[in-house]
Amino acid sequence: MITSIEQLDFSKRYSYADYLKWQISERLELIKGYIMRMSAPSREHQKISWNLEREMDKYFYGTPCEIYHAPFDVRLPRFDEKNDKEVYTVVQPDICVVCDEAKLDKRGCIGAPDLIVEILSPGNTKKEMKEKFEIYEETGVREYWMVDIADKIVLVYTLDQQGKFIGHRPFIEDETLYSIIFPELAIDLTRVFV
Repeated sequence: MITSIEQLDFSKRYSYADYLKWQISERLELIKGYIMRMSAPSREHQKISWNLEREMDKYFYGTPCEIYHAPFDVRLPRFDEKNDKEVYTVVQPDICVVCDEAKLDKRGCIGAPDLIVEILSPGNTKKEMKEKFEIYEETGVREYWMVDIADKIVLVYTLDQQGKFIGHRPFIEDETLYSIIFPELAIDLTRVFV
């Protein structure tokens, strides 16, 4: 049993089955089998996450869609592999929305959520902007928001018919953010970036 992060080999590829055996306090994600450390979110990060989730709940409350926030394991298998030994990507998005109840189980979500929100911090921008972007695109996340705290903007990406993300215009701090896949979901960003 793994009880300390020092026992892990960061050059080794792990599966979700391995991840389940770890009894450590640090938050980790698996990106294509490789360990990615997660730093604790700042107070500002937490505040923005809470503000966004509160605004999103106004729209999703009473719908079949459910909102989850980190730490919440989202297993993103390639193709249709659902065996724990075949799943090599486990992420903990800041916020995700899942509308297909069949994707939810006692351990989290298996398969792509409909919407994922990642709040960028100085220590994780590269990870969110490159590696997670590619994984979310490959696994079929329908809409992906990147929230840039420093510049107070939200970048929105949606999947096209070829399974590639298309970027939309940025939404800035004094505008209303509109979801593309949930057209009636409107968030006043002045209530988020406070």
